[in-house]
Amino acid sequence: MHTTYKKQQGITLISLIFILGLIAFFTLLVLKVSPIYMNHSKVVHALETLKNRTDIEKKSKREVWISLNKQFDMNYIYDVKKKHVKITSRANYLKVQIVYHTKVLLFANLSVWVDFDNSIEVGPK
Repeated sequence: MHTTYKKQQGITLISLIFILGLIAFFTLLVLKVSPIYMNHSKVVHALETLKNRTDIEKKSKREVWISLNKQFDMNYIYDVKKKHVKITSRANYLKVQIVYHTKVLLFANLSVWVDFDNSIEVGPK
């Protein structure tokens, strides 16, 4: 008598739980990190808008900050404070540099920390 053995195919319950856990972790990571980058794109847009304004290099540091802060308020950007913005201004030259970080709690004691550094320059150096 000839008996044929079939190999079992498929994944085990432990493998399935592990795969679903990985999928859940990366989904959580994307859901927590994507708003950070969406807010960052608003910061970059605010800098570009500032760069495209006429005669912005002739404005005072205070006027530049007020203009930038208005855009931050309109776009609900709360991560960037005045201490994160460095404005360098001299005759027909303006440099605005924004260096800030954002920390988001994933779960328990695991967090995501993202650093950003953007700048614009207007006028001759």
